Amino acid sequence: MGKRDNRVAYINPIAAARARGPASNSGPTIQDYLSRPRPTWEELKEQLEKKKKGSRALADFEDKMNDKWRKELAKNREKLLGGSDKDKEKDKKTTDKEKEEKKEKKEKKKKEKKKSNRHSSSSSSSSSSDSSSSSPSDSEDEDEKKSVKKKRKRKKSSARRASDSSEEESDAESKKKKRIKEEGDKDKVTCSCG
Repeated sequence: MGKRDNRVAYINPIAAARARGPASNSGPTIQDYLSRPRPTWEELKEQLEKKKKGSRALADFEDKMNDKWRKELAKNREKLLGGSDKDKEKDKKTTDKEKEEKKEKKEKKKKEKKKSNRHSSSSSSSSSSDSSSSSPSDSEDEDEKKSVKKKRKRKKSSARRASDSSEEESDAESKKKKRIKEEGDKDKVTCSCG
């Protein structure tokens, strides 16, 4: 049996294009595009003016609508602001009262801390004088720190006292046991003599 022919015909594209001949003009060429009729500067200005005149009606309508919306917004603002002015006045009064209360509380705390500082050692009194010379917020912070330190010292001292008292109790118990033993020994001695 013979071999099958698998060869494919190859055509040179350039040669094929030459054989077809010149292509038929379908549509405008570049030359046509470059030599197209163009409007003069005056004609262009006229066209732009016509466009502006056409859009003026729309612009007038938009302006009217904008004016209406502005009026409505102004009315709503007056209503809201009138109500909010009253609210603002109330808020101001309440905030003023709160501020006064806070100031009074701070002053009371400062007075109490000054009293406690008078009773404390000389080192704390010197630091309190330093804090009084600084800004009020700094002095408050320092006072808070001092109070925290005092609380810690109290806790430590109470813990020490508790441990000391427990040690004292254990010492007392051991002394009692020794006494009982000594008394028992004395009784034994007296019994043996008798």
